Amino acid sequence: MRQSFFHFLMTERDPHKNDEVTKFANDVYLDVSFPKQSENYQEISDYLEFYGDYLSSMSVFDNAWERYLERNQTLSSSN
Repeated sequence: MRQSFFHFLMTERDPHKNDEVTKFANDVYLDVSFPKQSENYQEISDYLEFYGDYLSSMSVFDNAWERYLERNQTLSSSN
């Protein structure tokens, strides 16, 4: 079963790591308006363009999105 991007991103949270994707995940956790059920790149990208002032660069989102796709592909192939 495919998970939402938000659900995936919550697996990347860690108070002790300091890489960009982890910081992004920690910030999204605090963003009560983030589209939590979305699996759509464009919807999330548009949201972050307008409201994601905590995101240092959209390349961080792109990197996290690639990890998300890889994780979902791994989950799909294991079923």
